[in-house]
Amino acid sequence: MISDNEKYVNLSTQKKDGSFVNTPVWFAQDKEKNDFYIFSAGEAGKVKRIKNFSSARVAICDVRGNLRGEWIPAQAELVNQEETKIKAYKQLHKKYGLTIKVFDFFSKLFGKYEQRQLIKFSIGRQDKLD
Repeated sequence: MISDNEKYVNLSTQKKDGSFVNTPVWFAQDKEKNDFYIFSAGEAGKVKRIKNFSSARVAICDVRGNLRGEWIPAQAELVNQEETKIKAYKQLHKKYGLTIKVFDFFSKLFGKYEQRQLIKFSIGRQDKLD
């Protein structure tokens, strides 16, 4: 399983040809539902891939994406509900503190903050991926 004490997970999203693209990301856990939240640029490849395929997989990793655990099947979805966004960003801010505040500052400064897309992934809700 994935612990919220970990700093990064590798989110692997499926392309139309069936292959996967791995991306190390920050994440925060909603412990009430065992869901996890990440954010991304709205036009990022992973956002487009999740629109096409909700099947994903995740694994604990380091900042460079080097795996430190086994792949776990997951379901990913784009989040647009304002209440969920607020809750998720609070969890991310609690976990990453000053680092995410600096990141947010520059995102707002360069007009990228409002273009972000929140992504939720859930584990243990699908069959194992190949």
